[in-house]
Amino acid sequence: MSGAPLSTDAVVIGGGIAGCSAALHLRRRGVAVVLLERDTAGTRASAVNFGGVRQQGRALAELPLARRARRIWAELPALIGTDGEFAVTGHLRLARSEAEMAALETYARDAGALGLALELLGRDALRVRFPWLGPSVVGGSLCAEDGQANPRLVAPAFAAAARAAGVDLREGLEVVAVETTGSAFRVATKGGPTVEAPVLVNAAGAWAGRIAGWLGEPIEVKPEVPQVLVTEPAPHRILPVLGMVSGGLYLRQIPRGNVIFGGGEGRVTEEPFTRSRPLAATAVETTRLAVEIAPHLRHLAIIRMWTGVDGDTPDGSPVVGPSERVPGLYHAFGFCGHGFQLGPAAGAVIAELIIDGRTETDISGLRVGRFLDPAP
Repeated sequence: MSGAPLSTDAVVIGGGIAGCSAALHLRRRGVAVVLLERDTAGTRASAVNFGGVRQQGRALAELPLARRARRIWAELPALIGTDGEFAVTGHLRLARSEAEMAALETYARDAGALGLALELLGRDALRVRFPWLGPSVVGGSLCAEDGQANPRLVAPAFAAAARAAGVDLREGLEVVAVETTGSAFRVATKGGPTVEAPVLVNAAGAWAGRIAGWLGEPIEVKPEVPQVLVTEPAPHRILPVLGMVSGGLYLRQIPRGNVIFGGGEGRVTEEPFTRSRPLAATAVETTRLAVEIAPHLRHLAIIRMWTGVDGDTPDGSPVVGPSERVPGLYHAFGFCGHGFQLGPAAGAVIAELIIDGRTETDISGLRVGRFLDPAP
């Protein structure tokens, strides 16, 4: 790396919700931040996801962070200047077999111990509350405080708020190398400046595993390509966000009447995973499930579908917290499709760790070390 570097207090790689949240919280506490984004901040996975804001169904290791995030979602206007159409509609997780219902009961017990209140509903109770459900549903679990929001508003708003707070947000800059100098990180960009800072936040989404590997913490991050569809408007009947114990379908209806639903994956180009496309077979299967769960949707026309690229870790939960090998390095990546809800809190926690050296949010189950061999 050559040339005089641009010096700052902290450099954040990745302009999704987690990266922008970290930069925003750092800047609000007086830390000078340069944020580097290869495309346009707030336009990749953070902006093209399904839009569910749920705690229910998260791995237990993620729940403390999800609980913290839910509190932040309630205060979004004060943080980023908009509520992003966040609405507390509840999240209804559905079972189609007695075994799946038993899994909901176990999860309700375990999540309840961590402060998440869930209401278990049998077949008859579900039919009274939600008469539009199809006959294959045998039970469910309702988290009343969960909801939904518009990712196309929320993600860019985090980027705008970070910039307004004074973050030096630089877009269209691909990071091509990172090295340590002993007291600082030197981050080289393609066609742009080299940035030097004593603190580095790796929030690079599907590309974060490569950056971690450059710094001696190799972690397998595979691209996840969620596929989402939207229908024409219809009379509004479905209030809660729907999910399934077995996976394969998530669905919500917005006040305008459009039904947004997804499940399965599209396809992505080879590394660097910069382009993705929907798959017809995925759309057919997801639509079949949607009509099975809510038969009154069967006559609606699908007007659009899209995909995005997120990063999956081997155990399906993100990496959030400090490096265990490199002082000054912090990770917030591998959200496995959970980053829209978790991202605001992940950024807040990272900022606390950097400035205060501690956080009250339990992220012990999300430590990077769970994927690393013991240091030689």
